[in-house]
Amino acid sequence: MPLLEDTTLPQEHPPTVPVVIIGNGPSGICLSYLLSGHKPYLDTATVHPNPILYRKLQETKHLSVTEQDLEYLSEGLEGRSRNPVAVLFDTLLHPNADFGYELPPVLQWRRDKQQHIPHLVLGRATPGGAWHAMEGSMLTISLGIWMELPGVNYRDLTHGKHRDVTSDRATPEEISSYYRNYVKFKGLQNNFVDNTYVTSVQKLCREHEGEGPQERHGGQGDGGLGDGVGFHGNGVECLNNGAGGALWQVRGYQQVQDDTHVPFSLFAENVVLATGASDSPVRLGAEGEDLPFVFHSTSDLDLAVSQQKLDMNSDPVLIVGAGLSAADAVLCACNSHIRVLHVFRKSVGDSDLIFKQLPKTLYPEYHKVYNMMCSQSCTNTAPSSALNRPQAVSIASSVCAKMCPKPQLAAGNVAANASVGLFPDYTSFPEHCLVSFQSDMKCLLQGNNSLKAFKISMALVLIGTNPNLFFLKGQGQYLGQDPTKPISCRQNPIDIHPYTFECTREPGLFAMGPLVGDNFVRFLKGGALGIASCLLKRLKKKGALIGNGENDFI
Repeated sequence: MPLLEDTTLPQEHPPTVPVVIIGNGPSGICLSYLLSGHKPYLDTATVHPNPILYRKLQETKHLSVTEQDLEYLSEGLEGRSRNPVAVLFDTLLHPNADFGYELPPVLQWRRDKQQHIPHLVLGRATPGGAWHAMEGSMLTISLGIWMELPGVNYRDLTHGKHRDVTSDRATPEEISSYYRNYVKFKGLQNNFVDNTYVTSVQKLCREHEGEGPQERHGGQGDGGLGDGVGFHGNGVECLNNGAGGALWQVRGYQQVQDDTHVPFSLFAENVVLATGASDSPVRLGAEGEDLPFVFHSTSDLDLAVSQQKLDMNSDPVLIVGAGLSAADAVLCACNSHIRVLHVFRKSVGDSDLIFKQLPKTLYPEYHKVYNMMCSQSCTNTAPSSALNRPQAVSIASSVCAKMCPKPQLAAGNVAANASVGLFPDYTSFPEHCLVSFQSDMKCLLQGNNSLKAFKISMALVLIGTNPNLFFLKGQGQYLGQDPTKPISCRQNPIDIHPYTFECTREPGLFAMGPLVGDNFVRFLKGGALGIASCLLKRLKKKGALIGNGENDFI
């Protein structure tokens, strides 16, 4: 991504915004909806199937959920998110969804313009985030109704499209269209600034009246909304008097016509990180990973197929990874009759494999891949070879050629008829690691104390993605649950307060969505509830007047 040039200076007196949201995907859209004065109340015409939660909701049914004690409401709830507010909001919007029910939400939404908190949502493209860059032919993992945002039924905006047994799943194209139309339908356009690239977020402190803010690298201040006050002494130390002295400076540029970059600079009292997790592919760190035939995105395989650079006579495509992106690549290659070598470190019986968590009736294509991973492995094949042996590649190629046409079943993995309808030109390598890529289009695999060498046409390393928080100090690493390691959505998410989503190490900075471990849309909406509730309560506590529903910053 291009960065703002060092010689570009921000405007002399940048505006101060109560909240700046970085990222315009479903996380940022949902938070904008709640900050725009839309408040969830218990729908008294409904009954929640959880009697304890329903009793709690009835106790304060005159209050919106954002005004209530989220810790009290979340107590005792269980779900597929580590964040209790995410589980709470999900069960209010989709009661008993994990049990296969499609029950109506128990919430009704009311708009109170006096509860509008002025904010800006900065995104690199139009609202919808990374969904615009995804392939339109695939189907989402989540059901379409789980991808919807509060107040607008997904089927209403997608015209109730159906596709046989998988009709409740959606294509990325449908989802991106839904999010784009949602912003228009809910009148949120004035909160969004498209085609913006944030290049720097720095913590500042307000100085004496008449002076500008100074950068501050500490993490003090309560991050509250308000007018703020000056400093003691030399103007470097923030006052902690409840008014909120700290500010954030958000710098970047907006890309306009003719690829012109227009720099901007904003002051924000609160910053929300809603950037998602698809910025940077995880790398193996193997020798030769930077060679030109090694890629880290399924779109590169799609491009090679569409340009007819690969066909059934090509050397095999190597796919590394055991997740859904790797499965998508396997399906793409096999559907194009391209031979596949599929390498992954886990055993096919590992309980953590994502395929074991997906119902077969809803995800038949992924279970087809999983069956091949089990039944068409190299386990029962003869000899492997080291790359430095004479004829190593020809031996490996002949082994592959023998394996592909007649795959053998691995004992105990799948039923005898499981290979019906599978692709013969596929071989899996469970519990194998990629040792190296060579410049002559060869790769070296290690497993079971042996080495295997293969000549390939291209390699796809699909082992996950990590967020790119380059615009934060130290790339935001200090915000993680383990500050000694880079931020990882699965292994080291940002450490937040469980009910406000405020970063524990940086007051006034919030995070939501994949950055805090909520990788599914149905759960990331909980971050919007927690953040909106926190900011509204702080305003109410100070008795501050809230905006009239208009943004004057664009």
